[in-house]
Amino acid sequence: MFNSVGSDEKNCNKWYALYTKPRSEFKAALQLASLDIQYYLPTIVKERKWSDRKKKITEPLLRGYIFIFASEKERAISVEQDSIVRCIFDQGKPARIPDWQIQNLKKMLEYKYDYFTREGVVPGVKVRIKEGPFENVIGTVQGTDNDKTIAVTIQFLNRSVLAHLPRESVIEVLKDHE
Repeated sequence: MFNSVGSDEKNCNKWYALYTKPRSEFKAALQLASLDIQYYLPTIVKERKWSDRKKKITEPLLRGYIFIFASEKERAISVEQDSIVRCIFDQGKPARIPDWQIQNLKKMLEYKYDYFTREGVVPGVKVRIKEGPFENVIGTVQGTDNDKTIAVTIQFLNRSVLAHLPRESVIEVLKDHE
């Protein structure tokens, strides 16, 4: 779903990601539309099966998120809406999403494939462990072996040590490894 204000009179508009209350993405879209704030809610159609029937439903691709193309004032107004929890921040500032990323997402969704999203950290991402016996250790996520652990490789003396951490471990994703 996409709501576009008719003109590009605001050159200072940027893309922002907003975090919504659970199962409130469509409500957030309605609230933003009523304020004439340009938003993008990427959706997919999935077939759900019940014991007595099948039905196609539209659901958000990224549960809990909606994107806005807005000025700073509109961003502030957006986060005041009932269905929106907060704006996503990066290094203490509202995280700006490059236009090319939004355009790529739109282009990808033009094709009618089965899409799956993976929540959390993905293999190959560098992380810093923030609690426990590996506190402040930097490693690379290798994957998950089940729904309960995350496998992180830690380089030590030209050896790789694979640590299986509980999924609820507090980790910080690093953008650039120092």
